[in-house]
Amino acid sequence: MAQRISTHPFQRRALAGVVLAFTLAAGVMPATTFAQQGPMKIHLHIDGAIATATLDNNAAARDFVAQLPLSLTLQNYAEIERIATLPHKLSTPAASMGMTPVTGDIAYYAPWGNLAIYLSGTVHDRGLVRLGKVDSGLAALQRPGPFAVRIERAND
Repeated sequence: MAQRISTHPFQRRALAGVVLAFTLAAGVMPATTFAQQGPMKIHLHIDGAIATATLDNNAAARDFVAQLPLSLTLQNYAEIERIATLPHKLSTPAASMGMTPVTGDIAYYAPWGNLAIYLSGTVHDRGLVRLGKVDSGLAALQRPGPFAVRIERAND
């Protein structure tokens, strides 16, 4: 015999509130946790050298953090950046698209689905979404590619 869900207004509202609470918790928990932690720090490991970076608090950066740890091969691109294809596309709200990268910027190039680390500045590009900035160790990324990099969340 099937159990009937009550149609009493108070019970319907209570059930709706529980469903809403679970839905909101599932949808905003990572963003809230990231925001409460402050700036997200990552380490990029390159043949014994470590570069550190701070990620921005935006949807694309949160999606990037969710993919960590990552082992990627960085390639040279136009001698101004090192690029690698990410395993999964990142969230790119239209409002955050486009930037003029400067030395040390970490970005996501949405049209290709790749990570870009800038070794020097360049012109504005509408397809870029800023993920963060290299704080130290940029020299380890300046050597010619391809080379392996392991990216993970910093524990400090």
